[in-house]
Amino acid sequence: QSLMDTFDEIYILDLHGNVKKKEKSPDGGKDENVFDIQQGTAIILMVKGTEVKEKKVYHQELYGLREEKFDWLNSKRFSSRNYKVIKPKAPFYLFHPETKGSEYYLKWQSLPEIFPINSVGIVTARDSLTIKESEQELRNTIHQFAALEPEMARIAYRLGKDVRDWKIEWAQRDLKESGLADTNIVPILYRPFDTRYTYYTGNSSGFHCRPRNEVMRHMRGENLALITHKREELSLPWGHVLVTANISEHGVLSSKTTSYHFPLYLYPNSAKEDRWDGTQRDYNIAAKLLERLQKQWQDFKAEQLFYYVYAILHSKLYRERFAQYLRLDFPRIPFAEDYELFSKLADYGKELADLHLLKSPRLNKLAVRYLGKGTNDQVDEIKYDAKKGTLRINPDKHFEGITPDIWNYHIGGYQVLNKYLKDRKGRTLIDPIHYCRVASTLALTIELQAKIDKDFAAILE
Repeated sequence: QSLMDTFDEIYILDLHGNVKKKEKSPDGGKDENVFDIQQGTAIILMVKGTEVKEKKVYHQELYGLREEKFDWLNSKRFSSRNYKVIKPKAPFYLFHPETKGSEYYLKWQSLPEIFPINSVGIVTARDSLTIKESEQELRNTIHQFAALEPEMARIAYRLGKDVRDWKIEWAQRDLKESGLADTNIVPILYRPFDTRYTYYTGNSSGFHCRPRNEVMRHMRGENLALITHKREELSLPWGHVLVTANISEHGVLSSKTTSYHFPLYLYPNSAKEDRWDGTQRDYNIAAKLLERLQKQWQDFKAEQLFYYVYAILHSKLYRERFAQYLRLDFPRIPFAEDYELFSKLADYGKELADLHLLKSPRLNKLAVRYLGKGTNDQVDEIKYDAKKGTLRINPDKHFEGITPDIWNYHIGGYQVLNKYLKDRKGRTLIDPIHYCRVASTLALTIELQAKIDKDFAAILE
């Protein structure tokens, strides 16, 4: 915006070549950087003092191999006729052509405008200490850790040096002052469909570095939360959304971005931090929006809004059309004018949420099976056979019924089924049936996304 105010004419020659984004040419061919760097490159010519009536920004782009770009640059002379006018505008002022439909996308409400109480997920500072796969493993860890001298604890748990907001002595004191009570052992969504356990006191710079208690305390009662992100560094198809009924860790969706947690319900302050029964709670929905929807549709229920948003964020059409903006900021949500369409999408969102919480009755019949002989459930290998639809974890055991679409399905930055097993390489798979349920959930999710797309298209018309 400042450059546009300062200069009369701006010419951008985008040479692309961003290694992190894994850019490709429009025809699918290789795109290389003109330098030995990862960041994409552009040549920008900015002109001032021309006394033009209207300031303008122009854009041209060049993809391909490095030598091809060098040859092009060496053989061409600058000509404004080769550039197309673009009109960067708020809030991003992008120096490249904006997505078709941006004129209405940017007018839609963003998630923080819909669900105002939110925060990033919990930052533990020491995942290996604070998050465990079972309650008993966590219980043993906190009692042993709290009983050790700080330097012995550092060695025993390989904790390395203290950091500014997390120190061993602080973590031990937090545990002891809380009484090491079992009531503080709670489930935490750690990665997609990977719920583990942690000891949660809600105290900053305690057992957890940043527990985000102003938001996470609401998850101690019956609740739902939508998890998404604000921006992504990797060049991935957008799929950064999931639902949870528990507190969440900040890396749930990607190792290269921070996940944000948007609860549906807000509970009253409680000095004792009891687990509320759900009879006293408010909606974490912007008051004016909630009031407008209640007046607009007689049959509207606040929960429908949560599920409607969840459905929209799973539309592949939505994700592809607005990918440019979904990489830069929180998603923005269009609202259907027709209640029947709104309600139908909300029903899809509810069905998706039940699937992703692994409580859908559709999971009573699983599309994926766990087969083999013996009692060896250790993940020694991860060998997927696309033709057979099998996934082998050791010489004796394998999963069957995993199609390529299921195997390659991503949530955020993670290939779900591969990530789950990679995190357990060399360890026993405690619950193979859980893995079957996750794989079956992904199959049903793909089906639902196709249905959602048909109705989302009606919103854009």
